[in-house]
Amino acid sequence: MTQRAFPRFSRPSATTRLVLLALVIGFAGTGCGKIFKKKEAAENQPVEVMYQEAHQSMVNNNWDRGLQNFRRLIAQYPYGPYTEQALMESAYAEYKSGKLDDAVTTIDRFIRTYPTHRNVPYMYYLRGLANSNRDTVFLQKVWRLEASRRDLATPMQGYNDLNRVAENYPNSRYAADARQRMTVLRNQFALHELDTAIYYLRRDAWVSAASRAKYLLETYPQSSHQNDAIAVLAEAYTQLGNETLAADAKRVLEINDPQHPWLAGKWPDYPWMVRRLNPFGAEKSINTADRRNDD
Repeated sequence: MTQRAFPRFSRPSATTRLVLLALVIGFAGTGCGKIFKKKEAAENQPVEVMYQEAHQSMVNNNWDRGLQNFRRLIAQYPYGPYTEQALMESAYAEYKSGKLDDAVTTIDRFIRTYPTHRNVPYMYYLRGLANSNRDTVFLQKVWRLEASRRDLATPMQGYNDLNRVAENYPNSRYAADARQRMTVLRNQFALHELDTAIYYLRRDAWVSAASRAKYLLETYPQSSHQNDAIAVLAEAYTQLGNETLAADAKRVLEINDPQHPWLAGKWPDYPWMVRRLNPFGAEKSINTADRRNDD
């Protein structure tokens, strides 16, 4: 039988190997060059292009990407109108993404750098929003903690920021909303005092309860919890045997809130034991007018 001969390929010569190696190096160099040039071009984009890309991310609610792009813009162009706008939008992105401490820091930087900027009222307003919601830990959200049961230090700062907007910039577009939010915060602060007063009532600390109720009425007049504070006074003075002050408090309560449950002997209504196991729960807040209306 005739045996078919298969072609035999000789090993590439040294010259051929050198040519192939040169081609590979040249191709790799060209590809890497394009990659590096692309990265370099991205780092050296015009400020207008960088701002537009970052702003578009904000429009798409991509707060993290927008924040990253704005920070890159600020690093490359530390001054100028685009930088001013980038700082403001960075603060807003931090606020929307829940980075409230970072938002306050960015706002403070803006106000220090541009104290006469036309958008300073907005920055105080945004700082008020951020401070009003700081220091809320995860467990507090899980347990649905009443706002009044939190540490009130940063909400107080938020109140002061909103008050600055309302008083110093009364004609700004943010003044009206700032006043509304201040009312909400004042009611939170008043509820904190009411909770404390009822805590004292429950432990028969009548003098301390009356003191807290009077502080609430003097510090937060016209709050949504003023009638409950009057009920605390009526209960505390009744238990202390001060008939004159108890009668005065009862008379005022009958005028302002004739349907208040204390007048029917059904207030305060302390929570049952299981509810008190909640480490963040507002066990006294079930006695408020808002909670009674909801029920």
